Amino acid sequence: MLSARDRRDRPPEEGVAAELQGFAVDKNFLTSLKGILLETELALTFIIFICFTASISAYMAAALLEFFITLAFLFLYATQYYQRFNRLNWPCLDFLRCVSAIIIFLVVSFAAVTSRDGAAIAAFVFGIILVSVFAYDAFKIYRTEIAPGASQGDRQ
Repeated sequence: MLSARDRRDRPPEEGVAAELQGFAVDKNFLTSLKGILLETELALTFIIFICFTASISAYMAAALLEFFITLAFLFLYATQYYQRFNRLNWPCLDFLRCVSAIIIFLVVSFAAVTSRDGAAIAAFVFGIILVSVFAYDAFKIYRTEIAPGASQGDRQ
């Protein structure tokens, strides 16, 4: 029987299992369109979190939650770790993440602008920009991942 130390010191197996071991970051993904979109969403969500923290702390939880969700998706896609969870429909989850973020940031941004504080107005502006980035990401996901699968199912 092999101990944990023996398994760790062995070279990885060939094939697909070797590709899934560890958390190596795929640099090609980070420079792709999807990677840049996720990085932009992450940066803008963090900026909005800072703006809400400076002005209206009641709305900062929504920005923080979306920040962590986007960070999790960026981590899973960049490390190719999502391939271990093959029973989940990742394009659909990503699409729903974008749609929920659009709804949350539209509501929170318009609610924050009513306070007339400088940081809240900045959060509103960045929120509208972030909503457009999430909408573009949802559009790209739908066009490349969801719509071709639906049209192929109709033809069969």
